Amino acid sequence: MSIKKIKTFSAIAIALVFSTSSVAQNTVNSKEAQTEAELNTITTAVPFLLISPDSRSGALGDAGVSTSPDLSSIHWNPAKSAFLEGDGGFSMSYSPWLRNLVGDISLAHITGYYRVNKISVASASLRYFSLGDITFTDINGQVTGNFKPNEFAFDVSYGLQLSREFSFGMAFRYINSNLTNGQNVQGTATRAAQSVSADVSAYWFKDDLTISDYDATFRAGVNLSNIGAKMSYSDNDENDFLPTNLRLGSSLQLDFDDYNSMTFILEANKLLVPTPPTYLTDSTGGIAVDAGGNPIIVSGKDPDVSVASGVFGSFNDAPGVVTSVNEDGSGAVVEGGSVFREELSEVTLSAGIEYWYDQQVAVRLGYFYENPLKGNRQYLTAGLGLKLSVFSLDMSYLIGNSQTNPLAGSVRFTLGFTFDEFAKQNKD
Repeated sequence: MSIKKIKTFSAIAIALVFSTSSVAQNTVNSKEAQTEAELNTITTAVPFLLISPDSRSGALGDAGVSTSPDLSSIHWNPAKSAFLEGDGGFSMSYSPWLRNLVGDISLAHITGYYRVNKISVASASLRYFSLGDITFTDINGQVTGNFKPNEFAFDVSYGLQLSREFSFGMAFRYINSNLTNGQNVQGTATRAAQSVSADVSAYWFKDDLTISDYDATFRAGVNLSNIGAKMSYSDNDENDFLPTNLRLGSSLQLDFDDYNSMTFILEANKLLVPTPPTYLTDSTGGIAVDAGGNPIIVSGKDPDVSVASGVFGSFNDAPGVVTSVNEDGSGAVVEGGSVFREELSEVTLSAGIEYWYDQQVAVRLGYFYENPLKGNRQYLTAGLGLKLSVFSLDMSYLIGNSQTNPLAGSVRFTLGFTFDEFAKQNKD
């Protein structure tokens, strides 16, 4: 197993990128320039941080930054937690993963919150991703050991109400990715990659609206997450970006009467890391290099930049479609407007509908869309929710064609408890 395979192993297992997109590179030959857009996905370290850990958002097409506050607010929008009701609570989520391919990959998530005072809430969570059993072999095919690769993240957050309708939130995260158990790979010693990151978020709602004689609530949220140092799995290998991510969206809730309500949600998401550029190919089909041994970039920008440069440059670094180029890689002509179109193609969309009856039974539907050239994840989701006096139970299901989507049939379960309900029951 090479270092490159180690770094993409987690992404492949999670299926945030598929096998074709995890190795594809944008290349162009000087004599035969691109004539149409090519597969050019963005890969990062620890993509498990982007997986929806809870069943409610999992049933809403992975939407959650603008929905009403819940026990999983720390993942989607820490600012939402400031408006959680009660003194505290916790939830547990479990999701078997890629059951159509393997049987021992799963994601577990535990989260809890505590109300500090009337306007602020502190939260914490632990996310653990197990990638199953892996057998390591040397170059001769001899078994060198068995290991269970795993990744986890521990978060703490604080949400503060700045007014009756607006809140601000921050989260801090420790990340650990152990994919090799310290095995030597092609003569290189490896180690568990570690990093720390932060989230910054805001949340706003307006609940005194009226639409067609129905009471309505409008909500909006934004979360800039996973802002942190790059990760590396060895001492002499390049570092990989964290999945720094911008998510924003809005939702509209209509209360038809005292028992029936429905919420419509639409959210957008974009990775704020460099887009792979278009490289010049040599006569053998490999990537051409200059006198210093550096790959020759035809269009786009060098992805080997700092975290801050990667974030700010992620809005205009797409290479676009190259229509002509000199033999040395200079003088590239990029199709007009293609850079802007490619930047837009990096935005994923999540849409969902949530229906509640008497705030006890919920039915949810959702849809997730990703451009075919950026990963091609497109699927429907559905789920149910049940809220009883002491606990809540949610389930979600990903609907897809198992022959084309390894995520098809993925199920999530979430069990939640609130301290106030326990205290009330004991008092009664």
